[in-house]
Amino acid sequence: MEQQYPLSGLKVLDFSRVLAGPFAGRMLSDLGADVVKVEPPDGDVTRLWGHVVGGLPGYYHQQNAGKRNICVDLRHQQAKSLVLELVAEADILIENYRPDVMPRLGLGYDVLSQVNSRLIMLSISGFGHGGPESHRPAYAPIVHAEAGLMHRQAERGDIPFTDLPLSVADTNASLHGLVGLLSAVIMRQQTGQGQHIDIAMIDATIATDDQLHYALEDSEESAPLRNDAWETGVGPILISADFRYLWHLLTGQMGVNDPTTKDTPLPEKIRMRREIVGEYLANLDDWPAVEEAMAKMNLAWGRVRDPVTLQQQPTVAARNAITEVDDRVGGTRPITQSPYRFSGARSGVRGPAPHRGEHNSTVLEDWLNKSSAEISQLHSDQVLQFDEEFVQQ
Repeated sequence: MEQQYPLSGLKVLDFSRVLAGPFAGRMLSDLGADVVKVEPPDGDVTRLWGHVVGGLPGYYHQQNAGKRNICVDLRHQQAKSLVLELVAEADILIENYRPDVMPRLGLGYDVLSQVNSRLIMLSISGFGHGGPESHRPAYAPIVHAEAGLMHRQAERGDIPFTDLPLSVADTNASLHGLVGLLSAVIMRQQTGQGQHIDIAMIDATIATDDQLHYALEDSEESAPLRNDAWETGVGPILISADFRYLWHLLTGQMGVNDPTTKDTPLPEKIRMRREIVGEYLANLDDWPAVEEAMAKMNLAWGRVRDPVTLQQQPTVAARNAITEVDDRVGGTRPITQSPYRFSGARSGVRGPAPHRGEHNSTVLEDWLNKSSAEISQLHSDQVLQFDEEFVQQ
């Protein structure tokens, strides 16, 4: 018997854009849910980001692969009634507008729960609902700054303040949102009731920050020394060990001589020892030699890898962590794969990302049993719209 997707049968309306919401929707789709992205006519801003193939830019494609798409003008007077029809059939709704937006559209949880008491609504925002900063717009870099991540990075790395090279505040909020959603699905099985989940990006970032206690307890000096990157003869590596332990292993197991004495001033001792370690590692002139030295010392280490070469990383390649999907112009394009590996169920990206309004007709037929005449009228009235360059209705 073919393995089933764990979330097969769940219906999800994804009103979100950019990353925190769309990533949650992408993971639900990978797990088998029917995720319908509800996109406004002016589109998700990420349609402007990344390499375009078949009319689909890379950033948008990665976060929205496997979803279906309906394009609804939420400002149209007929839009609310159509959305409420869809809500009546949905299990989950995801949105990441500022907290005042959905209520202003007449689509706050108080309204939606009257239509469908089993609805589970996930709202992700920068600073949460009902707080002193709920009104503030926030993308991940804002939270990286406010939550102290940029400051710690600059202080520990002795570099200027700069943003992180990934949107960790968004993805943390998204993953915590998924935990909340799936917990609520289990609870709904017991109670029959849905609920509203309020995830603040700043909360999720703080909750997931394993280094925060050093700041909260003013104990930075008690932290282990940072892991260092070193140049070998074949390229840079990071060694997961503080320098004192690395030096102990090199002198105790690898025959490295220590020219310092107890009378050597500490700054000079550190400088000399670091130079010796640098020379030792620079003399490892191929990857087998690096592997052998690290294995002998039982050290965890990794290549400082250019992400362009990520598909060549052995485990990434073996686990198919980057896979290929239809590029919609006769070929394929690379995309990140679902990280979930089940012993008795399936998961995985289920197709390319959709164009705006690509599934207007099929979603309204599948979810609402709308006739072709009714759907045609919604198109004529401009309640539903679509990208005419890529979509035919």
